Amino acid sequence: MITILQISDAHLSPRSPLFQDNLAEIAAWAAASPPDLVIASGDLSLDGAGQAEDLKFAAGLLRALPAPLLAIPGNHDVGSHPRTMPRQPVDAARLARFRALVGADRWLRDLPGWRLVGLDTEIMGTGLPDEAEQAGFIAMATTGIGDRRLALFLHKPVFVTAPEEPVFDYWSVPPAARSTLAPLLGHPALRLVASGHLHLHREEIHGAVRYAWAPALSFVVAPEDQPGLPGERPCGALLHRLHADHVETSLLSPPGLRRHWINDIRDLTYPRGG
Repeated sequence: MITILQISDAHLSPRSPLFQDNLAEIAAWAAASPPDLVIASGDLSLDGAGQAEDLKFAAGLLRALPAPLLAIPGNHDVGSHPRTMPRQPVDAARLARFRALVGADRWLRDLPGWRLVGLDTEIMGTGLPDEAEQAGFIAMATTGIGDRRLALFLHKPVFVTAPEEPVFDYWSVPPAARSTLAPLLGHPALRLVASGHLHLHREEIHGAVRYAWAPALSFVVAPEDQPGLPGERPCGALLHRLHADHVETSLLSPPGLRRHWINDIRDLTYPRGG
């Protein structure tokens, strides 16, 4: 059995002590029960899209956890589609900074019995050259998979409520870009699709595949600010146990974890109009 600690939306910054105590709580849990791998599924930083120091700081804290780290970027790390983040559109410079300070924004890792694939959702639907390069990567990602099972990690979820959702919004992969994911989402070896971004926790089973929406380690959003988004609102992380042919997922939310509400701390994080 392989154990993976998934940490999402940590929003770390050297300019603010916010959320570092929550990471310390998860780090203490990991020290007592070390996982085989840590996957940071985006928004490692508070504002890595604007400040390199945030990315460097976040990566350093996450690398200090007692397991190897793999990371994929979130919108606050590299920006995103200009329709959803017009002030910080994802671009070549922001992607290069993530790759230099954190690592590759897409990756493939083979473990005994499993293949893990991490993708950059922030370039999807943008038309950037990196999007076309990633599409080629996706098309080849299952080559030579043999009898391994497949687990996919993303920042933005493929969908929020239903796979056929037609709406282009802030919360999920642009609908026009979902077809690019078909070689992975339709593969018979797929057993896990794990994402973050929503600051919600939810799990669903579709056939043999577990879809897991990871909670944020940092803060939660009021239900009235996320109309139509189903899920619970703890702060925490996920532990994935990869068995021979299925995945068991558990919510990690130690008693010492603080549940911050974004409206209470907005001036310290993402002021409106800021």
